[in-house]
Amino acid sequence: MSDAHPPINRAPIASTVDEIVDVPAFDDEERPARALSGRIGWGVAIVAFAVAVLVLVQVFRPLPQGSQYYLIIFLAGTLPLVFLAYRSGIPMPARWRRGADRPTAVDWVLAALTVVVCLYPVLSGYNAFLDRQGLLEPADIAMGAVLLVLVVEACRRTTGWVLPVVCLLFLAYGYYGGLLPQNWSIAHAGLDFDQIVDALYNSGSGFYGTPLDVAASYVVLFTIYGAVLDLSGAGRFFVDLSVAAFRRSRSAAGRTTVASGFLLGTVSGSGTATAVSVGAVTWPILRRAGYPPEQAGGMLAAAGVGAILSPPTLGAAAFIVAEYLDVSYLVVLGWAMIPTVLYYLGILLAVEIDARRFRVRAVDLDVPSVRRLLARFGYHFSSLVAIVVLLAVGVTATRAVVYATGLAFLLSFLDRQARLTPRRLFEALAAGVRGVLPVAAVCAAAGIITATTTKTGLGAQLASLLVRTADALADNRTAVLALTVVFAAVALSLLGLAVPVTASFIIGWVIIGPALLALDVSAPAAAMFVFYYSVLSEVTPPTALAAVGAAAITGGRTVATMWQALKYALPAFLVPIAFVLTDPGEYLLARGPWLGIVWATVAACAAVAALAVATGGWLLGVGRATAVPRVLAALAGLLLLYLDPVTIAIAAALLVVTATLIRWQRRGSSGGPTASPTDRATAETSAPSSTEKEST
Repeated sequence: MSDAHPPINRAPIASTVDEIVDVPAFDDEERPARALSGRIGWGVAIVAFAVAVLVLVQVFRPLPQGSQYYLIIFLAGTLPLVFLAYRSGIPMPARWRRGADRPTAVDWVLAALTVVVCLYPVLSGYNAFLDRQGLLEPADIAMGAVLLVLVVEACRRTTGWVLPVVCLLFLAYGYYGGLLPQNWSIAHAGLDFDQIVDALYNSGSGFYGTPLDVAASYVVLFTIYGAVLDLSGAGRFFVDLSVAAFRRSRSAAGRTTVASGFLLGTVSGSGTATAVSVGAVTWPILRRAGYPPEQAGGMLAAAGVGAILSPPTLGAAAFIVAEYLDVSYLVVLGWAMIPTVLYYLGILLAVEIDARRFRVRAVDLDVPSVRRLLARFGYHFSSLVAIVVLLAVGVTATRAVVYATGLAFLLSFLDRQARLTPRRLFEALAAGVRGVLPVAAVCAAAGIITATTTKTGLGAQLASLLVRTADALADNRTAVLALTVVFAAVALSLLGLAVPVTASFIIGWVIIGPALLALDVSAPAAAMFVFYYSVLSEVTPPTALAAVGAAAITGGRTVATMWQALKYALPAFLVPIAFVLTDPGEYLLARGPWLGIVWATVAACAAVAALAVATGGWLLGVGRATAVPRVLAALAGLLLLYLDPVTIAIAAALLVVTATLIRWQRRGSSGGPTASPTDRATAETSAPSSTEKEST
């Protein structure tokens, strides 16, 4: 394609600074996967490509046998690949190993066994198998039991030990629950082994329930779309555009990181992968600007986690929200718009505060102007816009993303360096399916939890127990709701420490969701509350996966990076409490009159700003905040989130007092009669130089 301007250099931005960072391989839900090559790599890619073709065909010509039949085929195509693509992590005898990064003999046996047990319902006569529901034959039970073991092992390989242990605890509860004292609220009659296998292996729940259906029908299509869009050059364009947009600002490095995380997150849906991808390019820029490794890593992690919150490709849990509530995915996108703005507002304010705290410098980079980049590569936004437009006119989410993928494929030929030739298209489709392997394993394992909860009624019992506990501590309905919300937030945060986002949401919804619904919280508000606190696990110590990936890029201390990531993300993560605490909280989900949505959004923005002052210790335009102003700012932020006229008025007064105190302290430390030499030195080192002011 001809261009009126001189050719734009498409080399990675990182090459213009100190170095190009080696990117470790991270998936989203996740432990690092093998880097397969040679014949094994090609074999896995061919199978993944075949699954991608099946998924695409299913959108327009569904298999006549029904959705469960499709899920059986999908699981048979993806679950065996988990054993080849992910290491067992268990020491093996030397004779069983075939190299450091190649599948072992045990891996091949497990993969072959998985194919057999997954396809058994089809090979043994699908209709006859369904007719045996509730009356399984011994062979059916044996095959289902083997698949149960394989699903748990695949989950362990992709996520670690915690989620498999949780699944086993639910299974033990289902089997031994009849032995519990019957006066306990969580006691039940007990399930025998045949009933458990039947619920998991031969029903529309269990392995083939809503979680796997979402992974096979929605998530895989969006991962394919993201892979196609990235290979078409969109990823480089988004980062280049972010650098070009802020290159003249003192805080340009931080702003670039946040903007890159948002733009890449719109097509990624993976917090860790986005953090690592952005960090590979922007960490050298952040280092030259003067950011310490831990602060830079925290910023990268927080910006990356925004990928799970950023429309139009939210994380896998968002698709499950749409399925559980039986609403259009476009509706869920609408609910996520204002919280996304609040999330990135909190990060940007933290970036501006850190730019002053660490006296960062402007970094000059030789990049094209924003106008030139948009004129030449702005077409990469077309497919993103197409998804939203198609959803708005009534096209299903699955077809909308397929059409957007086709558009991204066609537009790739506008860039000679990124055009999707047949081989590169094959790689993109295969990479899309490989990207969904950990999600498929987690969703199949989550079926164990949902089936057990449904069969035993555990969700309703735990929800009732949670509400009764709050009721015992308070009499007022508002106080009961507030305590329940606090208990739920703590429970979800602790749960998120142990299991991935998707599993955290599923478990949280079946246990916490009913408790909130019992207190007359609307289903959308309850679902989005659970969703956002499930996402929080990506930046919460000690298992913050996004922070671990970012620390691998920056070389910073891992735990310190986690705490910095939590600092960046915390203000916006207190916002979901507003969803469920008061009726106006739903305005933040864009549900209600437009005037209410406007004033609630303004109040929430002020709350995020106040909380940023509390966590960052700085008031923009005034100066450093000491302990007392920070406490006042935190209190003001919490009062603002209650979204009541009285609390908003009190919060406004507290903010005025906070600003006055900070200004008075700043005036005293800038050389007044009460300022000590140490205070004056601190004020001098905190102030930007004249060169920095000009660059700002």
